[in-house]
Amino acid sequence: MAGIAAIPNSGKPKALIYTPAGRDAWVARSLVDEAGLASIAATDLPMFASLLSDDIALGVLTEEAVRSSDLKPIAAWVSAQPSWSDLPFIVLTQRGGGPERNPAAARLSEVLGNVTFLERPFHATSFISVARTALKGRLRQYEARARLEALGEGERRLQTALAAGRLGAWELELSSMALSASATCKAVFGRGPDDDVTRDDLIASIHPDDRDSVLARLRQTIDTGRDYSIEHRTIWPDGSLHWTEVHAQLYSDRYGSARKLVGVCSDTTVRKTIEENLRRLNENLEERVRERTKEVNAAHQTLLEEVAQRERAEEQLRQSQKMEAIGQLTGGVAHDFNNLLMVVLGNLELLGKHVAGDGKATRLVDGAIQGAQRGAALTQRLLAFARQQDLQVKPVDLAELVSGMNDLLRRSVGPSISIETSLPATLPPALVDANQLELALLNLAVNARDAMPDGGTLSISLRDAQVAGDDGILDKGAYLVLAVADSGTGMDAETLKKAIDPFFSTKELGKGTGLGLSMIHGLSVQLNGALRLTSELGVGTTAELWLPATERRPERAIEAELPVPQAASRLKILLVDDDALIAMSSVDMLEDLGHEVVEANSGAQALELISSGQHFDLVITDYSMPGMTGAQLARAARDIHPALPIVLATGYADLPAGTDIDLPRLAKPYDQSQLAKEIAKAMASETAPLLRSGGDAGGSKLRLSKANGAGDEIGDGACVV
Repeated sequence: MAGIAAIPNSGKPKALIYTPAGRDAWVARSLVDEAGLASIAATDLPMFASLLSDDIALGVLTEEAVRSSDLKPIAAWVSAQPSWSDLPFIVLTQRGGGPERNPAAARLSEVLGNVTFLERPFHATSFISVARTALKGRLRQYEARARLEALGEGERRLQTALAAGRLGAWELELSSMALSASATCKAVFGRGPDDDVTRDDLIASIHPDDRDSVLARLRQTIDTGRDYSIEHRTIWPDGSLHWTEVHAQLYSDRYGSARKLVGVCSDTTVRKTIEENLRRLNENLEERVRERTKEVNAAHQTLLEEVAQRERAEEQLRQSQKMEAIGQLTGGVAHDFNNLLMVVLGNLELLGKHVAGDGKATRLVDGAIQGAQRGAALTQRLLAFARQQDLQVKPVDLAELVSGMNDLLRRSVGPSISIETSLPATLPPALVDANQLELALLNLAVNARDAMPDGGTLSISLRDAQVAGDDGILDKGAYLVLAVADSGTGMDAETLKKAIDPFFSTKELGKGTGLGLSMIHGLSVQLNGALRLTSELGVGTTAELWLPATERRPERAIEAELPVPQAASRLKILLVDDDALIAMSSVDMLEDLGHEVVEANSGAQALELISSGQHFDLVITDYSMPGMTGAQLARAARDIHPALPIVLATGYADLPAGTDIDLPRLAKPYDQSQLAKEIAKAMASETAPLLRSGGDAGGSKLRLSKANGAGDEIGDGACVV
């Protein structure tokens, strides 16, 4: 039945029945059930009265059962019903409901209120029709109750919101200009809750200088329907000045005529006072700062230094993250490439001995060796650029550094750009981090290349300079100026100002990060130098790196130019490498030197051979192996044979942190000559300390032979692969 769900706490409407005589109770329950109601039977009138509640949809009584009974409890409940409730009653009578035939009906009508008399005998359909009509009326009452409860809840929420926001509510009837205002609204205008306040009273309380604008805004809202919102000064009856903020909306009837304004108001005096105090404080701030400059100057300078230090740290972090990503991407490839070059170089060197009598074959083998060596030098150089580390400032010959990068720079800028250099050999060294300076120079060269899309000239020059006094950037002293100039598109003045800003780039999306020049600038500052840029549109750009000079001489690797040592005696050597190709090549070179070689493809296998009692004169082991590294193998082997000579073959320039191992180092890729030298050094050493307390873990540097065309060092400056 429609509307049943509206009755609370029940799936079905309930009818309360009191029909004690004969079959009346059974008949009433049957008819009530057929009408779609659940029935509750009362055994006596007091019980009937006690069961009356808002959940009862219908009451059914017989006249003779209540004619002479005390109806006061029922009358009390009926009169106490809430405003929305008017419980319907059906009274079964034998004399009708009119006063002529049934004078007692008037008494029941007065007590029950909403009562319908049904004269017996009646047809069942008549009762059902009357019951359903009464039920419909009751359901409408329930709907009214729900609406009233919703309105009440909304009113409570509104009042709570108004109270929480200290907002006063008001309404203005436009036809009569009658104003109704809440107690809070009256308080906003300085009135008491019981004061009578009219529209004219509130208008009169507005400050004279604000009154015209308030009235104009009010008229605009009435004429256009736009929301009313204004803040003005108010003079309270006690003469005090306050600020009031008022918001309102216009309500119109269905014909579009403006009927009333409904709004809220609040006292904003505290906020305006704070704003005024802040304004006055700001007006006097400059004078106060001047008065206290001497007191805060030291703190201000400290703050600036901390900000600069934080900016440098943030820049270093960004560069570190970038370089770390590059290193992760290239490290594995470079390590494998070094291993491949190791195999190529070893086999080519042995092959050269077999074709010694064939001139053409010898030239081909030598060319292949030179190409492989250049590949090794290029790989080591690129990995050095990707290495991010704390600055290792040392005296560096800049002319030698730039010359050593010649091949890399030419490959980086391409064949359409010519490189001109002016590198005097008589200049003093500079105090720099060689790896970081190489990266900076490569960045400048790549920037110059991008500025010359149609080709041009890249000029790299060195000169010395003196700074006589503190110029605001550079301290007094001697400097070397490394200048990189291009003949490209150049930059205008505005672009030049932003050139070293992090993430600023003139390149299209995806072609640049905007970090190159800012990184170079940060490096120069860290080195107590400076980056100076000059540029002109259509002429080109010159970047000058001012770097502090020093009288200290660069450190030189001591290299003994010795012929390839021949084996003084046949040694039994344990070769350990997990790469089968490298192991095979190394075994061939060692056997070609006249040694007996036992091969192991893992640290665990090598340790088993050492533990088995076999005698080995020397162990040559790779560092990077799965399961057990070469360093771990060396420690375990020394536990068994403390005097066993061990050579560590690795592509790492610096072993990972925490390795703490000091062994003769054989840098990959190596040739037979380098292999023989390291064997001779290892066998000549009486002791080979395993644990180091500091210093260089790599021993001496190894230099590629001049056949590679570069003369590059591979060792301390190379990046871990």
